[in-house]
This record gives sequence, structure tokens and C-alpha cells, in this order.
Amino acid sequence: MKNDQNKQDNVILFPDLDRRLMAKGLDLLQQKKYKEAIRLLEQALEFDSGNADVYTGLILANFESGRLNEARQFADEMLNKGIGDYFQVADLYIMILIQLNQFEEVITTIEVLLQEHKVPAEKFEHFTKMLHYCRKMAKEKPAYKQEEQHPMEEQENELELLSSMDPNEQVLFAARLANENIRPYVNELKKLMEAEDGHPFQKTLFINILREQEYDKEIVLSKLGRTETVIPANLPELKDMESLREVIKLLSEVVENENPVLYESIKSLVERNYFIMYPFELEPKDSRVLAAAFHYIAGLYFGMEDTPGSTADLYGADYILVEKAINLIRRLEEISYPNI
Repeated sequence: MKNDQNKQDNVILFPDLDRRLMAKGLDLLQQKKYKEAIRLLEQALEFDSGNADVYTGLILANFESGRLNEARQFADEMLNKGIGDYFQVADLYIMILIQLNQFEEVITTIEVLLQEHKVPAEKFEHFTKMLHYCRKMAKEKPAYKQEEQHPMEEQENELELLSSMDPNEQVLFAARLANENIRPYVNELKKLMEAEDGHPFQKTLFINILREQEYDKEIVLSKLGRTETVIPANLPELKDMESLREVIKLLSEVVENENPVLYESIKSLVERNYFIMYPFELEPKDSRVLAAAFHYIAGLYFGMEDTPGSTADLYGADYILVEKAINLIRRLEEISYPNI
């Protein structure tokens, strides 16, 4: 035993091992490799027990892998130890409790927040809505549990859950639904999809889940001033959209060999904008026009001084249509991803 203890005492840690474990763990989380992410982040936490980023990563990894009790434990620790932004952590904690159907505890938590803490103005309405929702659910809890026994039925869901969530929580909710049946929430999702407001990023997340779960009934989708009726099960994957593949192919032919760094930047820009628009096509529906427009916008980010006309010439595209596409891309970039 003495020799073993001596060996442990003589261990020399790699420099910045805690940061390397955290970075790798968060990278695995982004790749949806939740088990591996949890393992590395737990190791990172042993070195730095007060790191808010590590704790948040563990909450998200456990949440998205269905380990709700573990996610709750980490959120509880953050609140008790005063780690991270208190109200953001409280928000996560409440969402976990809701997924666990522990509405009474949510009510108690929110009431304490409102009474004992100076809740920021932008959060006050949100917490008040959640309190109202959980009080309602606490009264209807037996009926709610009975509904859960029939997950394949499309129920008239009166939870108003999505309307109570901020963008961060909708993303977490989407992550949860990706791993379980979405059909009990379809009626409310339809309202979200049809509404003129609502962030196009969240709408893409939910329509993709419906597609993956082969939902084969019509959905009215309103996004960025356009409204179409779609059947999610019939939609292509984003990466298989013909227009997207044609645009990336043209960019590869023109840019990749000359400037691979610029090419990767343009490709990322293309994929981001197609994600926001999905399943709608970008307009004008001309791959050469779109390739030229994306090339021009990415060039601006790199400080290049090409004109829309010279970039249009590279692709044999119509200058007027390229200008129109540039305006669309600029608009999409302004509303791109929510702050999550």
C-alpha cells in the first residue's frame, strides 16, 4: 500500500490537463458523443470543482443522453455552490424538473426566486409564465400521467410548453425530443410552425425531428415571410438538398485549390444559411448566382475587395441576381443562430 501511495504522490500532471479535458469533453458534447463527454468532463471537474463551463457541459450531456437525475444533481450543485450565472442555472434546473414532471418542486423553486432574489426584468415574465404553467400541471398531474401511457396518440396538448420557453430552452427541449416520441407534442408544434414569429433556427430543429421520426401528415410552415405546406417524412436531409450540393460543388471548383481556408469559410456560411432556410430553397434558385453571392459575402469577412460584379463573373452568373442573393444572405446572417 505504501508503494502504491508513493506512486500516486509522484504522479506529475500534464500542464493544463484540466483545460484539455474540458475542451475535449465539450467537443465530444458538440459531436453528440454524450457518454465520452461525460467521462472527460467528470475528470475535468476533479481538477477544477468550481468551473461553470464544465458543470454546464455535464448538465447538457446528461440531459441530452436522458440522464435527467444526474443533470439535476449537477444543476443543484451549481445553485448551492453559487457557480455560474444564478438565473441561467436556475432556468436549466427548472427545465430539468419539468422533464421529470416534478411540478411541485418547480413551483417552490420559482416562488423562492421571485421572493428572495432580484430577478432581472427580462427573466421576470418568463419565470411567472413557468410558475403559472406548473401550477396548472400540478393540478392536472394524474391526467397528464395517464396520457403518457399512450405515446403514439396525437393528443390535444394544452401544455403551452413551447410558448413558455426562451430560445435556449427550446433547443434543450428539441434535444430531448430527438430521443423520444414527438407525437404527443405535435398539436403545439403545429402552432409554432404556422406562427409568423418564432426563430427559424428552432423551426428547423423541430421540422428535422418530425422528419427523422417519419411524421407523414401535413404541417403548415411559416418562415421568413414564406408559408408552405410540407410533409416532414417526405423532406430530404439538409445535406442531400440538390441546390446545396450544387452550390458547394461550384465553390469547390472555383475556390478550394486556390484558397482552401476561404473555401472552408464559404462552405460553413452556405451550410449555416441553408439550415436557417430549411426546408425552403434559397432564392434566386440558381446555383451559380448563389455560389457567387456566398463567395462575395465570405470575401468581405476576410477583408477582400472584390466587387459583386467581378465575383459574379467568376461563376458566369447574372450580376443583378447576385445582388439580390447577397441581400438575402445578409438578412439571414443578421438573424442567424440564437444565443445559446
